[in-house]
Amino acid sequence: MAFLGSVVRRVASALRSPIPLLCRTNPRTYSSEHTKEKSVPYEKTLRQEDGAIFGPTKPLPRSADVVVIGGGSLGCQTIYHLAKMGISNAVLLERDRLTAGTTWHTAGLLWQLRPSDVEVELLAHTRNVISKDLEEETGLHTGWIQNGGLFIASNKQRLDEYKRLMSLGKVYGIESHVLSPAETKDLYPLMNVDDLYGTLYVPKDGTMDPAGTCTTLSRAATTRGAMVIENCPVTGIQVKTDDFGVKRVKAVETPHGTIETPCVVNCAGVWATKLGEMAGVKVPLIAMHHAYVVTERIEGIQNMPNVRDHDASVYLRLQGDALSVGGYEQNPIFWEEVSDKFAFSLFDLDWDVFMQHIEGAINRVPVLEQTGIKSTVCGPESFTADHKPLMGEAPEVRGFFLGCGFNSAGMMLGGGCGRELAHWIIHGRPEKDMYGYDIRTNINYKYNELLGKEYTFNFPPHHDVIKSECLSCRHGVVVFNMSYFGKFYLTGPDAKKAADWLFTADVNKKPGSTVYTCMLNRRGGAEADLTVSRLEPGAANLPLAPESDGDAYYLAVGGGVAEHNWNHIRSVIQDRGFRCQLTDHSEDMGMISIQGPKSREVLQEVLDSDLSNNAFPFSTHKVVSAAGHQVSSDFIKTGDFTLERMGVTYKATAHLKSPFDPENKRVKGIYS
Repeated sequence: MAFLGSVVRRVASALRSPIPLLCRTNPRTYSSEHTKEKSVPYEKTLRQEDGAIFGPTKPLPRSADVVVIGGGSLGCQTIYHLAKMGISNAVLLERDRLTAGTTWHTAGLLWQLRPSDVEVELLAHTRNVISKDLEEETGLHTGWIQNGGLFIASNKQRLDEYKRLMSLGKVYGIESHVLSPAETKDLYPLMNVDDLYGTLYVPKDGTMDPAGTCTTLSRAATTRGAMVIENCPVTGIQVKTDDFGVKRVKAVETPHGTIETPCVVNCAGVWATKLGEMAGVKVPLIAMHHAYVVTERIEGIQNMPNVRDHDASVYLRLQGDALSVGGYEQNPIFWEEVSDKFAFSLFDLDWDVFMQHIEGAINRVPVLEQTGIKSTVCGPESFTADHKPLMGEAPEVRGFFLGCGFNSAGMMLGGGCGRELAHWIIHGRPEKDMYGYDIRTNINYKYNELLGKEYTFNFPPHHDVIKSECLSCRHGVVVFNMSYFGKFYLTGPDAKKAADWLFTADVNKKPGSTVYTCMLNRRGGAEADLTVSRLEPGAANLPLAPESDGDAYYLAVGGGVAEHNWNHIRSVIQDRGFRCQLTDHSEDMGMISIQGPKSREVLQEVLDSDLSNNAFPFSTHKVVSAAGHQVSSDFIKTGDFTLERMGVTYKATAHLKSPFDPENKRVKGIYS
């Protein structure tokens, strides 16, 4: 029997000079010294026994309103909520048995508090579905265990974060308590609290059972008319191009027949990328190994809360009279060749990578050093670049929805996200603000990286620099590079009709005008704020501006929402049948913003045009010459300072949707 303490010592002594992860052809393991047992710590799984009958568990229908692909947590939650919202002609296809991919081996933890209010609401719905709704609807117990959760704070800033989480929880009626080290010791006697600042205790956190949850969701969905078909892999997705040139989902192909459908939901987990390729949809996620070990019996651990130590990147899940010990590595192992045959399977554990979690776990619960390891659990999980799930309608194909890339949180976010995804499919948008999860958003990775180094609840290190910049803008002049903004042209016979439909303000002023306006959705909610410039008809004045005999508009939108706005405008054009073109030059044009009370005199030195109020009035734009180059200049007054914006052409560079896939570029050019 291997002991956790000996694992650390043996692995440390076995290591020589470190070998870079990507250079290893085969992960090193120490199975001769450690347990070879690989099994999940659940009494029941849905694995088929040898000799079981293969083939689909039900005959395939000829058509369906929605086909959900993938029978894990997200797939089962989505089909359940679709049926609950009245879509009875919905089908779920699972290539093996429910949970077979990644869900079957999940730790099943549910923490109710996260920094985002939307995520708190999503988690609350999951908890209600698992602990209450399903049992009332079916009479079946999902396997929910309410043993509580404990967040560890080993520094002041982490404790400050947890105090804020407790305040957020009060708004949503979630009971939580910030405990001192002594109070934590009383609650969890086996815990080492010598290095703690405190903890956050949430009594009604708990754990979910994968098999019990998914089978109960399936039962509830089929009771409402939905179909759940197992042992039925998807081999292709048919896409048609309509009369307007729009690609739309047509059908789902399997070895056992084809289902005609206008809507597919990709809930295939680590296999979501391959499924997306069948329809020509990029799915920017990556598969990694995720592992935990299950200990032998620990005296005194019964009824203890689950533990999450964010600084040590370790979690301890109560497993009856034992613990499951896992975490998230800085040097994860990637699953490069995702196998279609991988079902109810586990990898060998790489102790070199995993030992960092053992050290953190032993520090937190010292008795683990003399505790045996009963089994290891190492399976695939899907992760995304910004650690947010991928949801919503794919920009490449209408009717192709995503519900994948949940970064090991698919069980606890499944209920809330399944409901939002069902609402998205039925009503065209989610009920909650799911912008952070929307596949149509773009991410500023460099900004996130820089910001991550300065996260604090106090003044950041560059506070004085920011102060100086703000005062310079207020009293002098500053220059901002805003080239990350989205820059679109709207042209064509129906451009005016489209503009009237899209924008809240009247943008049909005389050519040369620039209007600050909003875009709303069908529920009256705000999609974006942007500026719309009406262009002179006829030949283009700038190299990238399209020629237009009729109405033409230039749209400047915030860089963080450019991809989302592009897709919103495109969807409106498609759904309304407007005969117009939307052209994206975001990567081909620069934008410089000159702000402050002295901005006009600075600009006047480099431009050949009169910038006086009479010659260049508020809310207008014109083509001017700057150092011999034609540029477009807008004049907008905002508060106490003026904003002068110029668009300058420069060599285009590729915009990457995800650093994992350098070929995943945003589609450029013209959309009709």
